[in-house]
Amino acid sequence: MIRCKALSVILALLAGVAQADEVVIAALGDSLTQGYGLPAEQGFVPQLQGWLDAQGANVRLINAGVSGDTTAGGLARVGWTLTPEVDGMIVALGGNDLLRGLDPAQARGNIEGILQASDRAEVEVLLIGMEAPGNYGPDYKAQFDALYPELAEAYGAGFLETFFAGLVADGEDMDPAALRAWFQPDGIHPNAEGVARIVARVGPEVLALVDAIEAE
Repeated sequence: MIRCKALSVILALLAGVAQADEVVIAALGDSLTQGYGLPAEQGFVPQLQGWLDAQGANVRLINAGVSGDTTAGGLARVGWTLTPEVDGMIVALGGNDLLRGLDPAQARGNIEGILQASDRAEVEVLLIGMEAPGNYGPDYKAQFDALYPELAEAYGAGFLETFFAGLVADGEDMDPAALRAWFQPDGIHPNAEGVARIVARVGPEVLALVDAIEAE
C-alpha cells in the first residue's frame, strides 16, 4: 500500500512537471485564423496544432480568431486574450482592414497597441503580415506593407511577411490564377489543402516562437 501511494505521488509530480512545461500560444486573428468555411478539424489552428504535435512540440494552441475582425477588433479584445496561462501569441490581422480600404495609419496604431499589450504581459509574439493589393494605389500599398516588418523590428517580435507565404515558392510572386486551387470559391479563404500549405510555412516560425519563450 505504501509503495502504491509513493508511486502515485511520483506520477502526480511528473504529470505536474509535464503540464508546467507546456507552452500555451493564442492565435489572435480573423476568419483566416478562425477557420471560416472549413470543418473544424481542417481550420488553421487545428491543422497547426497537428503539425506541432507531429514535431513533438509541447504546445497548446488557443483559437482566438473572430471572423470579420479588423485590427481594431483585435486590439479591443487582446486584453482578455492575454490570460495568465498564455505564453505566446500569433497575431494575424489586417485582411479585413484591406477589404474595407481602411487607413494604414489606423492599422499601424492598432497593431502597435497589440504589441504593447503583449510587452506588458511579457508574452512573445509572432507577427504575420498582410500585403495590400495594388488597387488602392502605390502609396497605400507601401504604407500598409511596411507597417508589419517595422513594428516587428521595433518590438522584437517574430515576423512572417504574409499569411499566404506557404502558397508560393520563395521568391515567386503571387499569381491569382495559380493560387485559385488553394482557395475556397470566394477567392479569399484557403481551402483545407491551402491551409495545410500555409501551416507548413508558419509551423517553423511557431517553433522559433516556442524557442524564444523557453529561452526567457
